[in-house]
Amino acid sequence: MPKQFDLLVFDWDGTLMDSAGAIAFSIQSASRDLGLTAPSDGEARHIIGLGLNEAIAALFPALPGSDYAALVERYRHHYLSRDAEIPLFDGVAETIAALHGEGFFLAIATGKGRRGLDSVLQQTGLGRYFHGSRCTDECFSKPHPCMLLELMDEFGVTPARTLMIGDTSHDLQMAQNAGVAAVGASYGAHPRENLMALSPLACAGDFGELGRWLSLHA
Repeated sequence: MPKQFDLLVFDWDGTLMDSAGAIAFSIQSASRDLGLTAPSDGEARHIIGLGLNEAIAALFPALPGSDYAALVERYRHHYLSRDAEIPLFDGVAETIAALHGEGFFLAIATGKGRRGLDSVLQQTGLGRYFHGSRCTDECFSKPHPCMLLELMDEFGVTPARTLMIGDTSHDLQMAQNAGVAAVGASYGAHPRENLMALSPLACAGDFGELGRWLSLHA
């Protein structure tokens, strides 16, 4: 079948890597370190995909900006202590390699910083398959369309030929803001009902289902 899309843009945390739980734990631990009331698991998961400053502002609106750096430092301390143990979802490596072999442009749009993304791409061996990426320290934070607009411009691909794949409402809202179709991943940070409210083409319950959908429809 002819391809429906030329550019597939993946979120990283909660979509390709099973890291949503570690992120939520690290946010909660960092807040306790500074004597703040720790957010609930649901609240911590809701801000996954945003840049760190945007996430802090959403979770702790009364926190002075002068305290952001200390909270970020404690978050990174807790996350990096678990980083090497966080796995890809089952089937990710094989599916990404297959999509690369089929001639798609593959890219990442993530709430990670550049240093963090480069580290996990090297650690997992997936870096060779992705043609481009955008991180939160290079663009406006999701759901601003900046990441997708820059990636489409880089590869000369129109919105109609671009697909965003992500596990949060921030990913799907970014896709809508860029005029791009999206597929949700309800096995990640945000519940299925939140993703379905944004009318994705599909919403996969696990990565295997997502891989099969891409094989049949992308």
